[in-house]
Amino acid sequence: MTRKLEPGKLVIASHNEGKVREISALLGPYGMAPVSAGSLGLPEPEETGTTFAQNAALKALASATASGLPALADDSGLDVAALGGRPGVYTADWAERQWFEGEPGRDWYMAMGKVEGLLCAQGPQVDRSAAFVCTLCLAWPDGETVLFEGRVAGSLVWPPRGAQGFGYDPVFLPIGATQTFGEMSIEAKQAVSHRARAFEQLVTALF
Repeated sequence: MTRKLEPGKLVIASHNEGKVREISALLGPYGMAPVSAGSLGLPEPEETGTTFAQNAALKALASATASGLPALADDSGLDVAALGGRPGVYTADWAERQWFEGEPGRDWYMAMGKVEGLLCAQGPQVDRSAAFVCTLCLAWPDGETVLFEGRVAGSLVWPPRGAQGFGYDPVFLPIGATQTFGEMSIEAKQAVSHRARAFEQLVTALF
């Protein structure tokens, strides 16, 4: 029997504010009081896993251990068929760049351009199908974990469309939709997203 999650504080094991906002909105109705790892000053563990599940567990356990609270981590990414599943677990890494001055940063338009460039190199008939994948890991301070996965299929468009969401959202068009994730309101995206599908499983199991 799956351990239940009691209402109260829950650490969102992420420093990505866009992701924290989405997760907080999904958890709010269930009596949870989400607080981000970033706001608690918790360090980001090195993501050494080769799967979404491994990286989600690394992050959730690190935050649960450091805070003494249950912690929820999300590891998600873009799986592009014509690129053999890349960028996959390295989705965020493709956006990393070293600024000439100051701290390293992420340039998502650079990342989207890299994906588009690799697709274009395969010719005009390239398969543009892709999927967003989300694996959630909930960890308790005693080391117990539970995993949930959601997936949404679609295709990649170019140029990017919309300024909503984050990451690769402006180039991802879900199957059956006329708007990219970057054009959808947060409510519309939550109704169909990979993260929402993973959360449906989490809510059913834990609340």
